Amino acid sequence: MARINLLDTKTTNFRDLIGNGKIYRVPLFQRDYSWREENWEDLWQDILMLHQDPESSHYMGAIVLHNSANSDKEWTIIDGQQRFATLSILAIALIDKLTQLVDLGQEAEQNKERQELLKRTYLADKDPRSLRYSSKLILNENNDEFYQSNLINLRQPRNLRSLPHSNQLLWNAFAYFSKQISEDIPEVVSSGEQVATFLTDTVAQRLLFIQINVEDELNAYTVFETLNARGLELSATDLLKNYLFSLFQGPDDLREAQRQWKRIITTVQLERFPEFLRYYLSLTYTRIRRDRLFKQVRNSVKTSQQAFDLLDELENYSSLFVALGNPHDEFWRESPQNQRYIRELSLFRVKQVYPTLFAAYDKFSPDDFTRLLKLIAVVSFRYSIVSSLNPNELETIYNQIAIDIQNKAIKHPRGVFERLGSIYVSDEKFRQDFSLLEMSTKGQKRRLVRYILWKLETEASGVEIMEDSFSIEHILPENPDDSWQRNFTEKQGDEMVYRLGNMTLLESGLNREIGNQLYVKKQEKYQDSQYRLTQEIQAEEWTPDAIANRQQHLGRLAVQVWRADFA
Repeated sequence: MARINLLDTKTTNFRDLIGNGKIYRVPLFQRDYSWREENWEDLWQDILMLHQDPESSHYMGAIVLHNSANSDKEWTIIDGQQRFATLSILAIALIDKLTQLVDLGQEAEQNKERQELLKRTYLADKDPRSLRYSSKLILNENNDEFYQSNLINLRQPRNLRSLPHSNQLLWNAFAYFSKQISEDIPEVVSSGEQVATFLTDTVAQRLLFIQINVEDELNAYTVFETLNARGLELSATDLLKNYLFSLFQGPDDLREAQRQWKRIITTVQLERFPEFLRYYLSLTYTRIRRDRLFKQVRNSVKTSQQAFDLLDELENYSSLFVALGNPHDEFWRESPQNQRYIRELSLFRVKQVYPTLFAAYDKFSPDDFTRLLKLIAVVSFRYSIVSSLNPNELETIYNQIAIDIQNKAIKHPRGVFERLGSIYVSDEKFRQDFSLLEMSTKGQKRRLVRYILWKLETEASGVEIMEDSFSIEHILPENPDDSWQRNFTEKQGDEMVYRLGNMTLLESGLNREIGNQLYVKKQEKYQDSQYRLTQEIQAEEWTPDAIANRQQHLGRLAVQVWRADFA
């Protein structure tokens, strides 16, 4: 990891941060305020514990600051804006309690003075020349006007529901803390002196941060990776967005970039954006690491035109990215033949192939893209599901194939297959591995077992049945009674019950009818089934050897089912 250039790192508290005449700015296009009641509740409970134990303190995590204006007085909040804004709102709620005491005529002059001092310490300094207040915290473009006009000045919004959601959250945070202060610490709000003490000595002094000052935003990204901070993906995405937007000079370009960014994020979702960006960058670069995304973009995008080009490309691939994980996505309406293969890739949880599919969708014909999907589904089933080989090798191979498709060095699916030689499991190994495969029918794996039995039955019978038309029958039951112990020891039963050779397709009614009966009774009913694989169960007794023999037969069948067209 590159050396991190920090101006300094130290433990600090809210009073030292905000009460020292400094101004803190949330980047203009940073994400909006998003804390909700569960976050406020967690913070408030921590503060109540501090109140009950005067010797304690509470660690609030790291806050990352950038000295963006080359001034000791102005800092940009790279990470920590949610905590900063929430503590500021809590301070506003406490200062408002002093206003209420003044209105009640309780020590009116003293509480007016306390109110003025606390406001100047934690919210806004008064300029000695203009006598106007200047806020210590400046939020992003969507939240700052509401924060300054309504919260700092305690102006009730006329129509809360008409406000943007993030501004509703800001006001709801104020309402939450106002209510909890009155209900949980009534002894504090009964006295202006105690209100001031609670804010100054408990909230501002004993909530501790690690303050990390960085020289530039690139180092800020490295800090995120080093700390492995919660919310990393969101922070990293914000950092990239801020950098791209900083390249646009005119307001028209900026507004268009904002609209485009919103469309991209709405499509791929904020938390998945780093994953999406890494797959996109893999069309051009090899071995793109998650912790190098920001640096890679910053090194390659330096002008507003390049930023627009990047946004255009990301928007172009965003719908495909989402659709690759959902066979029912509207994206496939015009190419329903792709849906079965998309479903298989989703079932196999194979994502390393996304860069290759990005490139192929753009460069291959529609028919060749479908053939590629089928190929990759077969390769993935053999490599990942049956043979359980190293998934790390897939990333490198599919990354290079994506680059070669992008550069037109590979023009057809056959060219992809030729590059996949090292991960296309041979027929013999696949058959052997399949013959030993066992798979639980609980949870996510159950869908995989249904898929395998469905494919095998379709091959055996020559009829494509509905995949949801059958139940999974365990010939040796999952919970066998003592009568099964004649052929299976307890250990053998545990080992064999989830072998594929012990499973078959069966109509739900027949399955309920036979239950956990002995094999000889089950076998009679198997002949009433419509499924070829079930009718073929002819062993005289059901034993470990019978399971192994049947699974070897299924393994030979599987070689034909999951075979690449180019093999």
